[in-house]
Amino acid sequence: MAEKGTGEGGQHQAGEGAALAERIAKIVERSQRIWAESLDRRVEDPTMRNPDPLNSGPAMMRWGHDYLSNPQKAVEAGLDFLQAQVGLWNRMLSGSLGHEKPEPMIRPDKGDKRFNDEIWSDNPFYDYLKQSYLLTGQWLKERLEEAEGLTPQDRRKLALITRNYIDATAPTNMPSLNPEVLKTTIEEGGDNLLRGLEHLLRDLEHGHGQLRIRQTDLEHFKVGENLATTPGKVIFQNEIFQLIQYAPATDQVHARPVLFVPPWINKFYILDLNEKKSLIRWLVAHGHTVLVVSWVNPDEHQRDETWESYMKKGVLTALEKTLEETGADKANVVGYCIGGTMLGTTLAWMAAKGDHRVASATFLTTQLDFSDAGDLQVFADEEVIEAVEDSMGDRGYLSAENMFDAFNSLRSTDLIWGFVVSNYLLGKENFPFDLLFWNSDSTAMPGKVHFYYLRTFYNRNALARGELTVDGERLDLADIKLPCFHVATLEDHIAPADSAYRGARMLSGRRHKFVLAGSGHIAGVVNPPEAEKYQYWTRPGLKPETLEEWRSDAKETPGSWWPDWHRWLARQSDKKVKAREPGKTLGVVEDAPGSYVKVRADLRDD
Repeated sequence: MAEKGTGEGGQHQAGEGAALAERIAKIVERSQRIWAESLDRRVEDPTMRNPDPLNSGPAMMRWGHDYLSNPQKAVEAGLDFLQAQVGLWNRMLSGSLGHEKPEPMIRPDKGDKRFNDEIWSDNPFYDYLKQSYLLTGQWLKERLEEAEGLTPQDRRKLALITRNYIDATAPTNMPSLNPEVLKTTIEEGGDNLLRGLEHLLRDLEHGHGQLRIRQTDLEHFKVGENLATTPGKVIFQNEIFQLIQYAPATDQVHARPVLFVPPWINKFYILDLNEKKSLIRWLVAHGHTVLVVSWVNPDEHQRDETWESYMKKGVLTALEKTLEETGADKANVVGYCIGGTMLGTTLAWMAAKGDHRVASATFLTTQLDFSDAGDLQVFADEEVIEAVEDSMGDRGYLSAENMFDAFNSLRSTDLIWGFVVSNYLLGKENFPFDLLFWNSDSTAMPGKVHFYYLRTFYNRNALARGELTVDGERLDLADIKLPCFHVATLEDHIAPADSAYRGARMLSGRRHKFVLAGSGHIAGVVNPPEAEKYQYWTRPGLKPETLEEWRSDAKETPGSWWPDWHRWLARQSDKKVKAREPGKTLGVVEDAPGSYVKVRADLRDD
């Protein structure tokens, strides 16, 4: 009997071994195929061969030269590093000898979740590892702050590179130093690492040989089924956008409709994620007729589109069709991010033409003055633009991968390394999260529109300087005399609140309201009242020259700014009229959210 049992056990182990061998063989075969595909793509795609996409080499040389030409400064910097590390070692040694545990020399920033596990504080080795890493990162940042001979653009580039280097070298990213990974590997006998390798290969296959880190369960969501579900109809379309009108939810609606101009860098359904988070659905429920521009996900067919054509064939056509469909005399227009920059351009052009078809404008996290334009400015110098133009070749459009990688690099701890640890080291399956699905659903961009935007706004700041000419008209923001509602967010790294405030003050109308909302570029805008999250600040007028002065006497209100905006919007929207179903005048093309928004750039065969 004993021999029989041993034989069965041996057969079981042999079966497990055979299954493991087959699994590893499949991994090796997939790896070879993906590697070959990656090599082929590197030959065909110049963007994958560029080792310095930010053209940071000259800035790095100037940084190094500052220390090489000043030996005393270099010595002092080295001593600072050594003293901090020796001081930390002495503290740790003192604690290990039975003395009272010393206070940390440095703590993780608020919101840094990498070191939440108690072992990073309770275990002397991990506590030392954590603090040594944090001190080194702090030292690098201080060296950059002290460096001389750098231009502002040099500092932006080096700050991003330094931050990404610090994020990449965190001990939590290393399987041999991450206690959670070590514990999981022991418990699962390394199966987590095999799953992680399979996840890595899956993401490389998805990116056709280039790593596309999966941030959420992509199979869980489908646009039009459990995202972007507010009922409505596409009532018009051309080669660059579809116009969606949403079905009324009340018998009476405000006479003047609300037209959204979202950014074409992202898809519009951030404003209609689900029933609980949808700003569009919320406005419809409060008696507004809502329409939204759904931009095309461009390919070579949009290669000749320009900023002017996006204004004329996009915003102005959408406004024309909105008024034609609803029969209203004017519309309230809302611009979000780059959609707001386009709206500002359009309104200045309309003012020059004497066109008064807009009743009010709302600018959500919008920059009109780009004199200090946030983290994205690092990608906007001429050398970088020319390199990207060259790499684009004859396609005429910038691939979605470029923008996806750029935005992820701005928050690499959360959007890159956190998923590297979870997906590849712990072998976890992705959690379904609608916001991250939207973030992964990147869009391409027409090359001419994108590079014009970078050169004209980020580099020249032409609109704010009064130097922008569109269709023969020299544009002046001061000519915009409409009632305007401005929303900036406290933690916005894309459109900094200071920048949004400066732009708001350039418009000359008296009926302006500026709101500073809590949180960031997305969460600060998509903040439904029912969530009871964050807060916002208000103050009459825009007389203070800086946002800091304005905020010193601003009133803080807990919760969402949406109800405040609704009350303001209602005053710009004329009397109530009987609601009408979408498409009564223009007809119906298809059901909302339409087909344009469903085109996924990452599923194209580039």
